[in-house]
Amino acid sequence: MAKILIVDDSVVARMSLKSCLPKEAGHEITEGKDGAEGVALYQSFSPDVTFMDLTMPGMDGIAALAEIRTIDPTARVIILTADIQRRTIERVTELGAFAVVKKPPVKEVVQAELDRALAAGAAS
Repeated sequence: MAKILIVDDSVVARMSLKSCLPKEAGHEITEGKDGAEGVALYQSFSPDVTFMDLTMPGMDGIAALAEIRTIDPTARVIILTADIQRRTIERVTELGAFAVVKKPPVKEVVQAELDRALAAGAAS
């Protein structure tokens, strides 16, 4: 069982992502609706893996990723975005994103990246 934080301003997007996660694993899931809330929840919830959208009101996902990685350089943050421009992917990779997953999420891809992130956490 892992602690998973999902940060996205869209309720539908959060529900869609949750439907991709393996229910039988019994993961503890917490949700945030913008970058500032995501950073605050990261600090209080201490997730094993964070899934985060990039385009959100207020603090966007790029700023939140940078803040989270400052707080915890080992944070495993998987970016979910419809913006798959090379420049965007390079930027979040430079900031320390663990992976980038294209929206809408595909169950097999989400589960594979989650497994990879959890394995990386167990190895560290």
